[in-house]
Amino acid sequence: MKKTILSLLALSCLTASAQFGAPRENPKVPSVTENVTEDFKPASTNQDNKQYPMVNSQRMVRAQIKAPDATFVGLDIAGKIYIMTKDENGVWTGTSEPQDEGFHYYQLNIDGASVPDPGSLYYYGASRWGSGIEIPSDDQDFWQVKNVPQGSMSEVFYWSTYTEKMRRCHVYLPAEYFTNPTKKFPVLYLQHGMGENEYGWAEQGHTAQIMDNLIAEGKAVPCIIVMDNGLNTRRPGEQGGFGGFGGPRPAGGQRPQGAPGQGGPRRGRFGGFSEGFKNVLFNDIIPMVEKNYRVIADPQHRAYAGLSMGGMQAREITLANPDKFAYVGSFSSGPWSVDQVRESEGFAKNVKLLFMSGGGKENMGCVEAAKNIKEQLGMNAVGYESPGTAHEWHTWRRSLYQFAQLMFK
Repeated sequence: MKKTILSLLALSCLTASAQFGAPRENPKVPSVTENVTEDFKPASTNQDNKQYPMVNSQRMVRAQIKAPDATFVGLDIAGKIYIMTKDENGVWTGTSEPQDEGFHYYQLNIDGASVPDPGSLYYYGASRWGSGIEIPSDDQDFWQVKNVPQGSMSEVFYWSTYTEKMRRCHVYLPAEYFTNPTKKFPVLYLQHGMGENEYGWAEQGHTAQIMDNLIAEGKAVPCIIVMDNGLNTRRPGEQGGFGGFGGPRPAGGQRPQGAPGQGGPRRGRFGGFSEGFKNVLFNDIIPMVEKNYRVIADPQHRAYAGLSMGGMQAREITLANPDKFAYVGSFSSGPWSVDQVRESEGFAKNVKLLFMSGGGKENMGCVEAAKNIKEQLGMNAVGYESPGTAHEWHTWRRSLYQFAQLMFK
């Protein structure tokens, strides 16, 4: 399993580099000028009243910026820098090749400096705030804001006894939480991927809109969703980049020991990769949620899911703690094997749903893996493949859309 996790982590990093842009590595290519359909429209992710960037019906992206003193400007998207051209007024314009449908991080390269596009809204990815653009898809209706009962998405600050500092999460409350003040609700803990944070699912993922629409249609059980930061989990005095990968190390170089399932005897099989966040989750996040919100505080009404790195953390944490969550989701985090599930005593018995998914262009084999687990272990395992998408947010929005219809039922 350790080899699988390291391979998936490497894939996550490489994909992130391609999505977010790496100017020293991305090849510079000419801007597209031939066979371009001139029906460009401002992207839905633009700042108010900004015309650029634009997207056309071929899913090409066109960017424009005024930089009269620059000697080079490029549109950096999906692993390529498209060379933009300057007119007599110092305005640079460039057009990309067709992009996959869905959300993409991008940036502009101006004389070697990678900068956000001033026309775009800003999103957190690649460990920084930067530009993002939505390429329209045929099925984007499921995450649009509609005239249905609206839940709330809030930033919540809380004290972490593990990291000994204030932390922030996002909490989604369904509309019924406010209209039915005595009812208690199940909870989904939903995590982001590498280089992202607790804003990802709330902003890029459109979690509130997906859930509001599903609940209004009677397709999903109303639930609370908690989205936290799975990377920033270092304790005072600990050193290391991510605070959780391989177990954060204190200044002396020794990893803190924990109880079984929290960095103790099971680490060889399931632990280590997610140790920091696992401790924050069990020591701080779940207790805070169950203290402050009307939740059904038992494992049968608790779910955990994540994308990419967050899905790998979900795998480690739930396999090591099979009595904590009854519904588990893993998006673009690779297929689970029969042996992994079998080695976790009680997982197949306690977990009511194991959902795994990936983009059609990722070729992860989650559908076949789920079938094998279901046939050989008899548990409810479901695989889903997002058509035509890769390691990107539209894959994960679709995954949440599918997973949410199966949770708590």
